[in-house]
Amino acid sequence: MPYGYTGRILHVDLTNGTLSVETPPESFYRTYMGGSAMGMYYILREVPKGADALGPQNVLTLFTGVTTGAPISGQSRINANAKSPVSGGIGDSQAGGFFPAELKFAGFDGIVLRGRSPRPVYLWIRDGQAELRPADHLVGKVTGEVDALLKQELGDEKIEILQHGPAAERGVLFSSLVNMSNRNNGRTGMGLVMASKNLRAIAVRGTGKVAIADPQALARLHRLGPKELPNNPDMDGLAKYGTASVVMPQHTMGTLPTRNYNEGQFEGAEAISGERMYDTILKDRDTCYACVVRCKRVVEIKDGRYTVDPYYGGPEYETLSTFGSYCGVDDLAAIARANQICNMYGVDTISCGATIAFAMECYEKGIIGKEETGGIDLRFGNAEAMLQALEQIVRNEGPLGRVLSQGSARAAQTWGRGAEECLITVKNQEAPAHMPQAKRSLGLIYAVNPFGADHQSSEHDWMIEEGIASDLYMGRLSLMGMSERLPQYSLGAEKVKFAYLTQLFYSMMDTVELCQFVWGPAWTLYGPAETVEMVRAVTGWDVTLEELLRVGQRRLNMLRAFNAREGMGRAQDQLPKKFFRPLQGTGPTAGIALSQAEIEAALDEYYRLAGWTTDGIPTPETLAALGLEWVTL
Repeated sequence: MPYGYTGRILHVDLTNGTLSVETPPESFYRTYMGGSAMGMYYILREVPKGADALGPQNVLTLFTGVTTGAPISGQSRINANAKSPVSGGIGDSQAGGFFPAELKFAGFDGIVLRGRSPRPVYLWIRDGQAELRPADHLVGKVTGEVDALLKQELGDEKIEILQHGPAAERGVLFSSLVNMSNRNNGRTGMGLVMASKNLRAIAVRGTGKVAIADPQALARLHRLGPKELPNNPDMDGLAKYGTASVVMPQHTMGTLPTRNYNEGQFEGAEAISGERMYDTILKDRDTCYACVVRCKRVVEIKDGRYTVDPYYGGPEYETLSTFGSYCGVDDLAAIARANQICNMYGVDTISCGATIAFAMECYEKGIIGKEETGGIDLRFGNAEAMLQALEQIVRNEGPLGRVLSQGSARAAQTWGRGAEECLITVKNQEAPAHMPQAKRSLGLIYAVNPFGADHQSSEHDWMIEEGIASDLYMGRLSLMGMSERLPQYSLGAEKVKFAYLTQLFYSMMDTVELCQFVWGPAWTLYGPAETVEMVRAVTGWDVTLEELLRVGQRRLNMLRAFNAREGMGRAQDQLPKKFFRPLQGTGPTAGIALSQAEIEAALDEYYRLAGWTTDGIPTPETLAALGLEWVTL
C-alpha cells in the first residue's frame, strides 16, 4: 500500500460505456504527483492537435494529489484539465470542498474521461467500484436539486457530488464544475467540456483512509496550524471574514477594480466588504475536509427584495468585486443573490460578472443600446439590471444573454464598434479582481499564464515590496533565493524572478493539490519549509524544496507545450489595451498604467528564466531536462 495515494486511476470511455483501472508505478507518482501535471500526462499523449474542445476527442481529467485526504488543513483539492473552449489552449481549474478527499477515500487518485456518451449518464463510485448510470432525470435541474436527487437515489447523505449545471447544458461558455453546490472548478469552461461528454455528474462515497508514512510528524504540523492562525494577521482575517477580508485593503491601496477596471477605488467598497457581510448576512463559516481555517462563507437572506439560500454558500472576494465594484453595484444582497444564481446554474462568477461589467461599459459608451440589451437599462450601479443580465446569461436566452453567455471577447466581436477597447481579457479569459497596473509582476503572469489571466498562479507583488512586505514574507521567500525588498510598481529583472519562482511554487501546489490559502511561499498558514515537511510526512519520500519546485516547473512546461502545439505563443501572451491606459478616479493608483515596453522587456526576461524561446515556446533541451522528452509540439 503506497503512502498518501491509492495507486489507482479510473479510466472511463463514455462512448463505449466501459471502465478500467490503471495502477501506475511509484515513479509515476513521484514524477507528476497528481493534479495538473498528472492530468496533462494523459492529455498531451491522447488529445490530437486541433481537436474540438467540445468534441469526443477532448479528454477531461480530474486529479487529486499525493497528499489529498491526509488529516491536515489545505489538502482537499482537485484539478480539472482539458482543452479549453474559452481559449482554444489548455484549460486548468482547481476546487476544494469534501469531494476531493472523498474520491481518495473511495479508492481513486483521479479520473480520466474520454469520448461522449450517447445519452446522459452519471458516474457512481463507491469503495473502489465504479459504474455509469442513466441521468435523464437530472437534465435541466439546478445543482441543489441534483444533489438531493442523487443522495436520495443512492441512499446516502454523505455522498459527495461533482457536476456541471444547467448553464453548461445550454452552452454557456464559462460554465464551471460544482461540488457541494458552492465549490467551483471555475474559469476555462470545464463545466461545458463535461456537458459536451453527456456526463451529468460524478457521485463518490468512500470509507477508506489515506495511509500516512509518518503520522507523528504530520500530527505535529497539524497542531501547529491552530496555534499560528491568530498570530498571522492575513490568516486571522481570512478565517473571520473569508476572502472578502481584502475588499477594504484593496480599496485603500487603489487596487479594487471599479466600473470595468477603469478605476481602482470604489465609493461603495465598505457596503460590500467582508466586515459588512459579517455584521449582516453571514450565517456560518464552512470549511473543506480537515481544515482549521474555515474561510468559506455561508450567507442567508430570508426577507427583502433578494432572498438567499445558505445551501449555496456565500460570495468570495472575486464575486463581490466582479458583480459589485466591477459593475458599480454596492448592494450586498443583490451580489449574494448573483452568487447563488451562479452556483445553482454552474457558472464562473469571475468571467460572468466581468462580462456583465464589460457590457455595462459598452452601454454607457453607446456602443450598444436597448436593442442589444432587450430593453435593460444596463448602467453601472444598476443592481436590478445586473441580475436581469445574469438571469439571461445562465439560461442562454434573450438578445443580451445569448451574446454574453459566450464571454466578453466573443461579445466584442459580435458588437464591434470599438467594443474591444472595453475588454479586460487575456487568452479570451476575463481578468480577476487584482489590478496589474499596481501589481506589475501580476501583469506579467496574467500575460504568460497558459490558461489566461489568473490571480492564483503566483505570489502578488505586495509580498516583496518595500513598505509592505513583512519579515514573515521575506523570511519565507529567502528560502527560494529572494532576500531583498523591491520598489513598489517595479517590473525589473528581480521582480520578474520573483514572479517566475513563485509561479513555480504555485504550479507545484496545483500538482500536489494544496490550498493556496493554507500553503504558500509567503503569507499563508504554512510556508515552503512546512510544505516540504508535510509532503515528506505523508508520502515518506525524501523530497526537497528544489524537487517540489521542479514538479511545478514540469507542470508549467506541460501546459505551455500543449498551447504551443495549438499554435499559441508570444502573440497570445498579451494584455488588453485597457491595462495600458491611465486609471481614472481618485486614490493612490489614479493616473498609473502599465507600459508596453516594460511588459515586452519582462516577457524577454521571463522566457529566458524559463528556458523557452523568445516566442515563449519550451525548448527541446528544457523539456528533456524535466523528463518530458516524450512531449511533441
